[in-house]
This record gives sequence, structure tokens and C-alpha cells, in this order.
Amino acid sequence: MIQFGRTFRLVCDEPAVPVVEGLLRAQGFDFGPEPFYAFARRLIHEPFPLGESLAARFGLIYIQDRSSMLPPLALNPPAGADVLDMCSAPGSKTSLLSRLVGPQGFVFASEPSADRLGTLRANLRRTGSVNAATAKAMAQDLPFADGAWGHIQLDPPCSGWGTVDKNPKVMEVWSGAKTAPLVSLQKTLLEKAAAMLRPGGTVLYSTCTTNIEENEAQVTWALKTLDLDLAPLAEPEGFVFEAPHMPGMDGVLRVAEDSDGQGFFLARFVKRGGESATGGGSAQKRDLPGTRLDLARMVGGDLLDLTRLPPGEVYDFGGKAFFLHQRALDLVPDGLRWQGFPLGKAAGKGDRAKFTPAPLARVLLPEDPSRAACDVLDADDTAVLERLFTGQSVPFKQGGGSVGLYYRGLPLGWLARKGGRLLCSAK
Repeated sequence: MIQFGRTFRLVCDEPAVPVVEGLLRAQGFDFGPEPFYAFARRLIHEPFPLGESLAARFGLIYIQDRSSMLPPLALNPPAGADVLDMCSAPGSKTSLLSRLVGPQGFVFASEPSADRLGTLRANLRRTGSVNAATAKAMAQDLPFADGAWGHIQLDPPCSGWGTVDKNPKVMEVWSGAKTAPLVSLQKTLLEKAAAMLRPGGTVLYSTCTTNIEENEAQVTWALKTLDLDLAPLAEPEGFVFEAPHMPGMDGVLRVAEDSDGQGFFLARFVKRGGESATGGGSAQKRDLPGTRLDLARMVGGDLLDLTRLPPGEVYDFGGKAFFLHQRALDLVPDGLRWQGFPLGKAAGKGDRAKFTPAPLARVLLPEDPSRAACDVLDADDTAVLERLFTGQSVPFKQGGGSVGLYYRGLPLGWLARKGGRLLCSAK
């Protein structure tokens, strides 16, 4: 069995893995691979909190319990797929889905709590999830048409009994009859997911509880009540699984509490009625409240590599420039307020319109710093990065405008220039 340790995943493409791992090791971290996902790692040595590492601050890694990574991996959307994440905050699974579907794919995430929505958006921004959009909405009230989605992730509110190691009082808070409202909500969300799923589509239901009423009993209810069939899941390597606690549950996964991670339950359903189409429904076209931007024609636009953006448009909403994925423009119905990926700030009009990239909009930097139109600070060690992230400035040649920041050729984000010094305002 793998020795227990904190787990995280790399948020980068395969060629960048050695660079991100090198950045972690340069700060004294040691880690090993996890067998169930090529980008998952298990900490062996943590000289200071991993969340304060440069890799975490720049969104190159995401700290996540190993069991929590399983739902997106079990849903297994193909590259280019559209995915609805019904209960998204804090964004751990949402950002992993974003990586799985790639820039041509799309993830829509809903969250009813304003505070948790802020956390979700911050995590998506930090991880560079430019192919995601978010909305403040209760998942059961989402106005998508029936059959609009081919892949849905449903990780609903639950009693959390599987997190007792981190939350010792969870069994007291959610015990006995106290779980009844959760069970009722889960049924409502499952019913809504089944309605929004198109024939042949897949919904992955998961909880971080060991409570049978929220797990196997919900599967039994869904199979009897909804137009869903159970699609068996293979057991990922490196986990310990318990047998289902009810008969007729072949293929559901119950991650044991001694599995070096949270206790988790996963069930995958397929909607009856034929093979899933590769496309999806379209919403009625409507005018957006903002102003469409052509970044290439704006002052500062010549510094950007716009070829790395997925298909979509950029809009100015009150001086903030957001990327709106084309699938969001096609799928999101009128009346649902949503937000794309923040790219930076827009100011002025006409020939004097200016764009300033956001610190974490690394998608606008070319992958090869030698091809950058902007000035570039390419650090070979961590000293410069550590100074920048502690609020210090670093000297740089005189000039104006933003500067691209790289670490050994890996795009990190953008720096502000003040006179002959550079500042980092990434958060």
C-alpha cells in the first residue's frame, strides 16, 4: 500500500512536467508518483506548507485529496467534450475536468453561494482554466434545455462522513435524521441531471460520505425512478475498495476509509435512448451586455499570443476583459448570468483603447519566450520568483508596459513595470 501523504496534481502539459517538478524540488519538496493518474503526486517531504510554494501560487499544482480526483477521472470526458459541473465549489474537480477536456472542450460550473463562488473563480483563474465558465445558481434551477449535455458531474452536498480524519465533528453535525434534507436534495439533483442529459450521455454521481442512504440507496432510487442505467467502473490502482453495501450495485466504487485518502462513493450512469451525439444543444442567441473587444487592435495587443485562446470572443464588462468560450455562447440560455475567464483590463475607446493583461493570464504568453513580442523575464532559479511573491520588486531595463514572466521557459504570467523595476500582483 502507498504510504499516506498529502497529494496534489500537476497543472501543466506533459512537456512542462520536469520544469514544474524542478520548481518544487528547488524549494525543498520531495514527492512520488501516484498510480491512478499520470499527473497526480504524493508528498514525501514538505519543508513548509505546500500551498505557499511558488508552484502552488502560480497555479502550476493543485492540492487535492487523492480520492477527490477520482470523480472527474471516472466521468472520463474525451478531449473536446462539453461538461456540466452541477455543484462546483471550491473548483477542485472543475479544474481537473478543464484539463481533461482540453482547450477545445468546455466546462460550465454552477455554485449558489457567493462566497464559495468567489473561491471557485479564484481557483479556476489560478489554474488557467480558460475553457470554463461559472454562474451563481442552484443546480436544480439551471435553465438548460432537456438533453443539452453529454457529460455531467454531480458531486452534491453530503454528510461528509468520509472526511472524519479532517473533520472530527462531522458525524455529530450530520447524524440520524439530520441527513434527511441532504438525501432529498440529492434526489432532486439526480432528477435534474437526468433531465439535462441527452440519450447516451453520462452522469457521474459521487459523495465523500460512507452513509448508505446517500450512496447505494440513491443509486437504487435512480435506477427505479429515472431513465438511467448503471455503467460499471473499474477500480483505479492504488486504492482500497469496500464491497457495496447493497445488492445489485456491480460497478459502483466505495473507497475505503483506510485507502490513504477520504472515504468516497462513485456511481456512473448512462441515459437510455441511444448513443450520445458529439455536439450538443444550442441556446437562443441574444445580445451580451458588454462590448466586444478585438485584442489584436488594442494598444498592448501586439504583445499577446492570441493563438493559444480556444474558439470564443473577448468582451469588456465595466473595464474588465473576459474570454467567453464559444461553447458557452452557444449553450448558455438567456436569463442565466454567467462569467467567463478574466484576461485583464480594458480602458479607452477607438484608437486609444488599451489592454493590460491580468497577472495570471499566462494563456496570452507564447509557450516559447523567444517568440514573445513583449519584454521577458525568464528566471533560471527561484530567487527572483520568491522576491516577487513576497512583494519585493526586481530591477529591469527601463520601458513601459507589461512584462512576461517565465521560469526556465515555462510561462507563469505577467508583471507590472514601474520605472526600472518589476512588480508581481498575482494572487
